[in-house]
Amino acid sequence: MIRAVTGKPKLTLAVVLLVLAALASTMTYVGFLVVGVLADYLGTGRFAAGLLLGVLFARFPAIRNGKLRLVGLLPKPARRPLIVCLLALCLLTLLSRGDTVPALFTGFATVFLLTFPWLRRALFDRMLSSVFKSTGRQPPRKTSDDMVIEGEFREKKD
Repeated sequence: MIRAVTGKPKLTLAVVLLVLAALASTMTYVGFLVVGVLADYLGTGRFAAGLLLGVLFARFPAIRNGKLRLVGLLPKPARRPLIVCLLALCLLTLLSRGDTVPALFTGFATVFLLTFPWLRRALFDRMLSSVFKSTGRQPPRKTSDDMVIEGEFREKKD
């Protein structure tokens, strides 16, 4: 990977930017679809459904105990499952309507959201391993062995 970047940096940068632009546009389109499906289920307009999702997922900075934190309506462990549920609802709705292309985009977004933590960890480990020798995820070493008696010996100076 490092050879490709150092060999043709402009081409690599162009490919990375193209992939990121495609991913951003895909996620934007899927967000548009989710807001539309939610608006249909709630019987409101897209604006009201978008505001509802915005309030639900908004996070604001707050200072507590002298530390800067982000505070939101939803706790951190509940955000990803709720987004996956919304995407699944949108996917099922689009499939029941017979809209295959929007359903494919929504399915891709769902798969990407579910695999993103693994992808990030794998890519980060691969990039670090190409720079540093052994940075992969290794099991924590056991610091002491129960079968070994540890002791400290010092020499006496005469």
